[in-house]
Amino acid sequence: MRILGIDPGYAIVGFGVIDYDGNRFSLVDMGQMSTKPDTPFERRLLAIYNDTSELLQKHKPDVVSIEKLFFNNNQKTAIDVAQARGVTLLPIIQAGIPFYEYTPLQVKSSITGYGRAPKQQVQELVRTILHLKEVPKPDDTADAVAMAITHAYSINTRRIYERIGE
Repeated sequence: MRILGIDPGYAIVGFGVIDYDGNRFSLVDMGQMSTKPDTPFERRLLAIYNDTSELLQKHKPDVVSIEKLFFNNNQKTAIDVAQARGVTLLPIIQAGIPFYEYTPLQVKSSITGYGRAPKQQVQELVRTILHLKEVPKPDDTADAVAMAITHAYSINTRRIYERIGE
């Protein structure tokens, strides 16, 4: 199964593509899509939409795992990130690719077993799980890869519960 993980934003959209088979992970690609601060906001949204569309065409994921937004601080930032998340989701929905949402707490719990784990611990475990020499950079990329791994783990959890219910 090919999983595309996305950490949404409007300055940087992190992405990570993994192949998952049973309990084996392999990293296919990771990186970031970025927009320049001096670009008008609507042009930034269009760039995110276009870059996401290209990413889907290039990697043809079976499923997408994306961060579920939660804000309690700056409403302006929250609205802008929510808009960027919407244009990130639009080509995924248009392509008919199923997507799943996970909160940062769910990602931390999935990767480390502890929902309040520090970001560095999550990143180090991502590096270990994928047998990478270094932690993915920037943080948005590492978060996106963790998002993809979280979905893979959730698949296994569902399978266990299905077997128990049989």
